[in-house]
Amino acid sequence: MSFAKQIVVDCRGHLLGRLASMCAKELLNGQHIVCVRTEDINISGSLYRNKLKYAAFRRKKMNSNPRRGLYHYRSPAKILWRTIRGMVPHKTARGAAALDRLKSFEGCPHPFDRKKKMVIPACLKVLRLRPERRFCRLGDLSKEVGWKQSDVVDRLESQRKVKCEAFHKKKTAAIKERKEALAKVKVSAEDQKILEAAGYA
Repeated sequence: MSFAKQIVVDCRGHLLGRLASMCAKELLNGQHIVCVRTEDINISGSLYRNKLKYAAFRRKKMNSNPRRGLYHYRSPAKILWRTIRGMVPHKTARGAAALDRLKSFEGCPHPFDRKKKMVIPACLKVLRLRPERRFCRLGDLSKEVGWKQSDVVDRLESQRKVKCEAFHKKKTAAIKERKEALAKVKVSAEDQKILEAAGYA
C-alpha cells in the first residue's frame, strides 16, 4: 500500500488471515487503517469446519477465574481486530500504538461511506483460493456463534446501497454532460493563440 493519511479498506471478498497480515504490517509502519464491511470477509474452509474451530477456541478459558481472561469476541469487526492483534507485538508500546491506528466496523458507517475505499488484490478470495475450495462468510460464522446485530447491519447496508446508487448515477450523468459540453465548445483563433502561449493547447 502507498502511504496515505488514512486508508479505508472494503473488506468484502477478502480472506481473513491474509487481510489481517497485510493490515498488521502497514499498521506497524505507521499507517492508519479503517476496515469496513467486515461481515463480508471470507474464511477458507466450510462453515461447519470453522464452527468446530471456533467451538474449540471458546472452550479455552482461565481455569481459576474465567472472567479474567480469554475473551471470545462474536462480532466480525472484533474477530478481525483480534486476528490482527495476534500479528502485532501488542504488549509493547510500539504494538499498542499500532493497534490504536486500526478501526474496524460492520457495515459502512457515516464518515466512511463517503470516502474512497480500497481493496488489497493479494488478499482477495477470487485471486487466492481455488474455485472448487469451500469458504464461508465471517458474518455467517458470527451469527452462528452468538452475534445478534446481523439483521440490523443488513437493513442499514441495504439503505446505504440505495443512496450510493443514486449518487453514482448523478455523478456519471454530470461527467457525461461535462464531456459533451467540452466537445461542443469552440475557441476563437485569438484565444487559441493565447492558450498556446500559456501552454494549454
